[in-house]
Formats: sequence, structure tokens, C-alpha cells
Amino acid sequence: MATMKPKVVIVDDQTILRDGLETLLTLQDEFDVVGHAADGLEAIKCAEKKDPDIMVVDLSMPRMDGISAISEIKKRVPKTRLLALTIHRDEEYILSAFEAGVDGYCLKDAHFDEVLTAIRTVLSGKSYMSPEVSEKVLEGYLEGRKTIKTTSSWDTLTQREKEVLKLIGEGHKNAEIADFLCISVKTVNKHRSNLMQKLDIHNAAALTAYAIDKGLVST
Repeated sequence: MATMKPKVVIVDDQTILRDGLETLLTLQDEFDVVGHAADGLEAIKCAEKKDPDIMVVDLSMPRMDGISAISEIKKRVPKTRLLALTIHRDEEYILSAFEAGVDGYCLKDAHFDEVLTAIRTVLSGKSYMSPEVSEKVLEGYLEGRKTIKTTSSWDTLTQREKEVLKLIGEGHKNAEIADFLCISVKTVNKHRSNLMQKLDIHNAAALTAYAIDKGLVST
């Protein structure tokens, strides 16, 4: 009986990257690309529907970002392995991704051979980090930044508040945010109020500027 190929879902808001990665993986005759998603909300639905062995996920996407999606997918489809494929090199993104439950972290400018290695490593049940990422995390620990750094206003935000902030930054109204996140408008208003209080920001324009500065919204 033929061995089943690992099922792969590719999550990225750039069509050319999704199609290009699918083509390269298909040429290996080693994987079965069973689905695509262009944002975090689509990724969650695709994970539940396709039950993939691995999802290759971008971190910066519209509506719901990759880190939020990774956290939710880990809860709903815990056996699915997750590989972040991203441009972000900052320690903040790296640690947040692993805290959310990602199994591997690979940079988008890596050679395809490295991406293949990352996918195979994660599928084998091990963790993977691009060499450059590993060095940055190690530097952070050696300098003690993770344990002794001062808590900033950003650090006080919950994951849900960051999701709401991202959607505000993208220009969505409260009703749209409520629909995207499957929560009530009243709850969105509460999150918005908490954001303004924690960040000492008092209007939507300033919240948008903050979201852009934090890399939640592409300009």
C-alpha cells in the first residue's frame, strides 16, 4: 500500500508566494498541498476542514495575524505542526511565535533547501529555527533581556487586545471587528477602551499609528 504524503497547508496573504511555494513543494513529490489561506481566520477554518500534518504560516497578514492564528489552531487541531515562514527577525516576534505554539521558525529570505529542511524537521516532531534566528534568541538570553527587561505598555496587552488593535489599524469598524473575531460589539468596545487606557491613547487615528509602528499593519 502506498505511503500517504504529509498534508500541507500554506498560509500567506501574497498569492505569488503561496503559488510559488506550492509549486516547489509539489516538484519534490514528497508532500500533498491540500489547501491555502490568505489570513489567520481562513487558516483556522482550513485547519479544521483539512486536518493537515503541517501548516506553513506567515506572521503578518490582514484580519487576524499569524501568531493569533497559530495559538487558536494549536487549541483546535493540536496534532497539526506549525512552521512560521516570515520576514521578522526581531526577538519579540520569535518569542511570541513560540509562546503561541509554533514548532519552527524560518525566514522568508532563506534558500528553498532550508525551507525544506525546516518542514521535514518539524514534521519529524522536532523544533526548527533558522540559524540567524537562533543566534538572535541566544543573544537575548545572554544579555538577560527576556528576564530583566522593563515591562512596556505593549507587554501589558492581551493577545485579544492585540488582535483588536490590528483590526482597528486596518480601518475596520466595531461591528466588522466583532464579526471577524466572533465576539459582541459590546466586547469590542471594552477591548477598545482597555487599549486606550493601557496605551494612554485616546483616538482611533493614534491607535492606528501605534499599530503601524508595532508592525501589526502593513503600510
